[in-house]
Amino acid sequence: MVDVAIIGGGAAGYYAAIQTALLNPTLRIALFEKGAMGLEKVKISGGGRCNVTHDALEPDFLASHYPRGEKALLGPFHHYGPKEVIAFFESQGVPLKIESDGRMFPVANTSAAIIDCFTSLREKLGIALQSKTVVKAIEPIVGSGWNILTATETFSAKKVLMATGSSPKMTRMLEELGHGVELAVPSLFTFNIKDPRIEGLAGLSTPALVHLKLPGLKQKKALYAKGPLLITHWGLSGPAILKLSAWGARLLYGLDYNFTISVNFLPQYKHAQEVLEALHALKKKDPKKTLFKWVPFGLPKRLWQSLLMHLEIPSDLIWANITKSQLQSLSEGLSTSEFEVNGKSTFKEEFVTAGGIKLKEVSFTDAQSKKFPGLYFAGELLNIDAITGGFNFQNAWTTAYLAAKGMVQSLKESN
Repeated sequence: MVDVAIIGGGAAGYYAAIQTALLNPTLRIALFEKGAMGLEKVKISGGGRCNVTHDALEPDFLASHYPRGEKALLGPFHHYGPKEVIAFFESQGVPLKIESDGRMFPVANTSAAIIDCFTSLREKLGIALQSKTVVKAIEPIVGSGWNILTATETFSAKKVLMATGSSPKMTRMLEELGHGVELAVPSLFTFNIKDPRIEGLAGLSTPALVHLKLPGLKQKKALYAKGPLLITHWGLSGPAILKLSAWGARLLYGLDYNFTISVNFLPQYKHAQEVLEALHALKKKDPKKTLFKWVPFGLPKRLWQSLLMHLEIPSDLIWANITKSQLQSLSEGLSTSEFEVNGKSTFKEEFVTAGGIKLKEVSFTDAQSKKFPGLYFAGELLNIDAITGGFNFQNAWTTAYLAAKGMVQSLKESN
């Protein structure tokens, strides 16, 4: 029998195993992974650079980036947040750097720095890796402890930590055990849109304010997102879209990903009337300039020209000759352009699901199940997810540490 069995060799699983061993080097720890090594998401996240965390150091602000899990994580973030994660990696010779948007990456600029850190620590700390081992079920042992059933043999452990991400099989197994589970639905995805205004503009990025237009639904702050908007071959992506996909994950799932969005390409202006006034000022200032050749507001030239063509504004029109009705249409096109979304695509750099173990059934002092003593949870298996930017990994690090500390303390008390 091992002291601690950790099922799932992803970010949360490895981090929990390492932190458990660091807190008590005498414990026997086994890490179960269905693949050869694990850490697949770590390898590909952030375009292969690994967006480790975010420079959102204040707990309340940090927690506000989680559509699901904000309240549950607030307390833990006060004890173990980005500062502690940064310090840990620094202590292991993996310094992190902050980018302009607050995202944090290894200075080495590659996820290999994190993977090498984890694998070398696992070996150094004597953590047993049960690779290519598929766990079929876990069963509580009468008295205390757990049996871990695989395809070929049965293991036993005093404590079990589940860190299996969004694996449907593992979630179903825990549901059969008796845990409540929120249905897993996609989060962090891009919007599929076919529209002549953005056709042929793939690769263009511009600041924007985007909101979901849903009939009969009271518009909430969460359904608005401001940030860079990226035009793709399939539609729209970028931070603004990804934020909306996270905050509206369940809502959009219910709509089968068919809905309307409104885009303000000039987020510095709140209303179409303000844009109209700015256009009037441009007309007055540069009456002889041609609209197609002179691009205002710092907009990408091809996007500006595409919007003009969509509004059937002549290519040789000068500002002096633009009509009131054309100005009105242009102000609306710049500030309230509506696009029909028909489907979604996966955001490969940070694919996440909303759903998992119900948070009311977990103690967030030690990440332990309230239903089954000795059973712990960490990472995406919990009904916790965040917007893009390193926040989902921060959930993994925080809940993994919480579980590690909880297991070590519980084992100490039982001896």
